[in-house]
Amino acid sequence: MAHPRADAEADPNRRAWWLKTLHRWHWISSAVSLIALLLFAATGITLNHAAQIEAEAQVVTVNETLPSSVLRTLQGKHGDGDPLPGAARDWIAREMSVDTADRNVEWSDEEAYVSLPRPGGDAWLSIDRSNGAIEYELTRRGWIAWLNDLHKGRNTGAVWRWFIDLFAVACLLFALTGLWLLQLHARQRGSTWPLVALGVAVPALLIILFMH
Repeated sequence: MAHPRADAEADPNRRAWWLKTLHRWHWISSAVSLIALLLFAATGITLNHAAQIEAEAQVVTVNETLPSSVLRTLQGKHGDGDPLPGAARDWIAREMSVDTADRNVEWSDEEAYVSLPRPGGDAWLSIDRSNGAIEYELTRRGWIAWLNDLHKGRNTGAVWRWFIDLFAVACLLFALTGLWLLQLHARQRGSTWPLVALGVAVPALLIILFMH
């Protein structure tokens, strides 16, 4: 049979262990997600006021011509989705600093069209298959649009989308450990649960009253 005094001492020890563990994971998750959390909070504001934030698009157009030896690689049959031949990709990357690797191409008898969307702007490249004339257009909408697209994961690639998922996990860990710490400290802080309830009630009321 367990001694009552031993049980009384074990409970504070267990509570102290949980407090130490939760504090450790809470600060680790907050440190890992801090900068990204600031980024996503700031871009949440800019996205909410996107219509009021004016951005003048800057458009750059470049014209070049493929050499005949490279142009020959574009002849023959190509189906939609097929990439540009390696020689064409290399020449465009070297001479125009445009990366078309891993990009699907829309092929027609007249042209090869490559869509090159990117965060904060857009771009496209068209090659005339008869004479090798290249037209490249790049549109930039400013750094706020770039940050907004990072927030949304728009045209950012798989690596950034994986980062967003990992960042979301870190934020969940930060929030859940914080909630657990609130529960452990609630006895000494009487306003804990009323404030938590307020944090739930305010958005719920806004949804019920103002979203139709």
